[in-house]
Amino acid sequence: MAIKFQYNKTSLQDLNKQLKTRQKALPVLKNKEAALRTEVKKARQESHRLEEELQHFIRQYDNMARLWAEFDPSLVEVCEVKMGAKKIAGVPTPSLAGVEFEVKEFSLFNRPHWFNDGIEILKKLASIGIERQFAIRKMMLLERARKKTTQKVNLYEKNQIPAYEEAILKIKRFMEDEENLAKSAQKILKNRQQQRESVN
Repeated sequence: MAIKFQYNKTSLQDLNKQLKTRQKALPVLKNKEAALRTEVKKARQESHRLEEELQHFIRQYDNMARLWAEFDPSLVEVCEVKMGAKKIAGVPTPSLAGVEFEVKEFSLFNRPHWFNDGIEILKKLASIGIERQFAIRKMMLLERARKKTTQKVNLYEKNQIPAYEEAILKIKRFMEDEENLAKSAQKILKNRQQQRESVN
């Protein structure tokens, strides 16, 4: 990365300030990256756990497939999904606050007695499925934030900090050379003056 600078004290101070800012930010970014990596792993595990729970719950009722053909799934409807927000390592993520269902009225005399159980089973399946979608969304948001943080860590660590250090070194060397040249020129002038004075 090429940094634009001038060979003077003002530019040197500015570069030092920029370098210190990045050096202070780097450990914070590394900690954030580590925290996000852990949270992504947790969210992925939660998503897999919910997927397995959903599949297990479905398999549990596979033997009732004939009965489900009689069931009317339009009796149960999700009317509201309550959402919350939770910040994880500075990243806002959605959280499930609750699911509200609307159960349509039906005649208990005209329907089989297990319809109430079927309604509860459908509610449970829908709740798990919705919760799983939240976990997937959370995982995706955290993964995106982790990638951005990793990019920033790499930018600071591998590009910007070395580039600023190199630029500062160049300015210091230039200023030292300039100072040495000025001292040498003064010595030469002083020697010439002394020679002139000794000749007179």
